[in-house]
Amino acid sequence: MRNRKEEILIVALHLFARDGYEAVSVSQIAGALGITKGALYRHFKSKRDIFDCIVQRMEQEDSEQAADNNMPEDNKESMPEKYETISLEDFIQYSKSMFEYWTEDDFPSSFRKMLTIEQFRSEEMQKLYQQYLASGPVSYVKDLFAVMNIENANEKAVRFYGTMYFYYSAYDGAKDKKKIKKEFESAICSMAKEIEIKQ
Repeated sequence: MRNRKEEILIVALHLFARDGYEAVSVSQIAGALGITKGALYRHFKSKRDIFDCIVQRMEQEDSEQAADNNMPEDNKESMPEKYETISLEDFIQYSKSMFEYWTEDDFPSSFRKMLTIEQFRSEEMQKLYQQYLASGPVSYVKDLFAVMNIENANEKAVRFYGTMYFYYSAYDGAKDKKKIKKEFESAICSMAKEIEIKQ
């Protein structure tokens, strides 16, 4: 069974993903857990403290996800040698893993939904949204494609990640999630073949 601190994080993130960070109070989090605010404050100083721990955990999980797939955990400037060992095939496998991660793994999926709701409400949330779900992933893909000597790396990175992003959204609203996942895998495999032919 999860410890209480972990339980608070998960319940708070689920509420933030459903209603948005700003709309959720500490009282609501405590109520959803069946505890008092005082009991919650024994683990976290504030709602902001809960949020900061969620972001910290997300950073850690994101790095672990990359490391588990033998992919660079950071940008090209900080680990250039790691970028040079990645093949297009490695990257496609990683992309499939990332799709599952952002759609089926509860913590990152809820984090993605929270940022999607909150991106228009504050500059901080917009920056996090860009880092995890927009310009950050495109920049990462562009650097990988550039090291693989793929022509027009930036344009192809935008197209590739745009496909992933579309299927995240399609997956959320789909009744047949397995079908969407198969469509996604087929789409990125087709794109990989096209990139290989034209590189």
